[in-house]
Amino acid sequence: MKNFVTILILFSIFIGYTQKTDKIAFGPYIQQMSTKDATICWSTLESEPTITDKDGKTQFVREYKHHKIHLGDLKPNSEYSYDVLNDGSDEGKGKFTTYPDEKIPFNFVAIGDTRNRHDVHSEILGKIMAKKPRFIVNSGDLVRNGRAIEDWEAFFGVSKELMRNTPYYPVLGNHEKDSPYYYDMFDLPNNERYYYFTLGDALFIVLDSEGIQISEPSFVSEENSDEFWYEAFDDYFVEQKKWLQKVLDLNREAGYVFVFQHKPLYSIMKNRVEEAEIARKFWGDIFSRNGVQVFLNGHDHHYHRAVKDNVHFITSAGGGAPLYKFDAIQPETVKYKKIEHFVNVEINEDNAVLHVIDINGTEFDTVVVKRRKTK
Repeated sequence: MKNFVTILILFSIFIGYTQKTDKIAFGPYIQQMSTKDATICWSTLESEPTITDKDGKTQFVREYKHHKIHLGDLKPNSEYSYDVLNDGSDEGKGKFTTYPDEKIPFNFVAIGDTRNRHDVHSEILGKIMAKKPRFIVNSGDLVRNGRAIEDWEAFFGVSKELMRNTPYYPVLGNHEKDSPYYYDMFDLPNNERYYYFTLGDALFIVLDSEGIQISEPSFVSEENSDEFWYEAFDDYFVEQKKWLQKVLDLNREAGYVFVFQHKPLYSIMKNRVEEAEIARKFWGDIFSRNGVQVFLNGHDHHYHRAVKDNVHFITSAGGGAPLYKFDAIQPETVKYKKIEHFVNVEINEDNAVLHVIDINGTEFDTVVVKRRKTK
């Protein structure tokens, strides 16, 4: 049955977009969710422009029109069915359950770096759907190249059945390339680059480790390159840090705080250790000082957990990208493994339990964090 589901999903990736009988190209899928509101998005094929190189090779680049509806005055913790086509077919149908307005147990899933091994991504999503999460967070690098529409076609083809019924929160990764496609397809809170949302007793904060996409001019010398990049993004990240502190202050009564970002603060890859150290220096003690329990990221394609000042720094980047080796284990390292995986998080009254599950369905790490003491 598992193989049949995988084959069926992959089949839809490669031929689904050529089926002219389909009215919907992407979706429908659930975006912003709260106790009384929800957003449903979908896309339709508008045109197929061509681009031809000097050798006469022609490529079709499909253009899509993006649709969304905002639903209000819904009831908390209630299931709704929807149909964006309302034409008697199943193509535009889905369902969702609004968030509760009280502190009740729930679970969500974290995944990262789904990128380009679509068979792996598909198999992991099958196991995630069995967990029936309230929502899913992807910690970045959803696709191989965010500026290539065919990569988004593949992503939505694989994720279609999950996303039609489950809110999906993405994080900007370096492979998204600050693409306009990203902002067209997703409808996110705040400024969409970094944002937060809540569910019950928990606060979820999404940060942007990438900044606005720019290119280094060819005339910038090697000796001035580091200064160029520092000055280019300094104001952006300082402003984001101020925003983060304000969000933490406003939500100081939350029992659980999860922070998501693409790039890690602790890397066990020798060529990325220095970058992680620079990031830690920038953020300082803002996470431990404000009682953040879990900082969850992607980027390094394996599993790694470090603990510092009661904060669990978890790299979960086994969603489909080729796996990476590790060659620089850190003093703060507790657990690491080169395996495709996802994290199923159960939020309870007194604690949160993170179940780290590999592609075979085996749980290979379990993390328990206690509810924060709040006034």
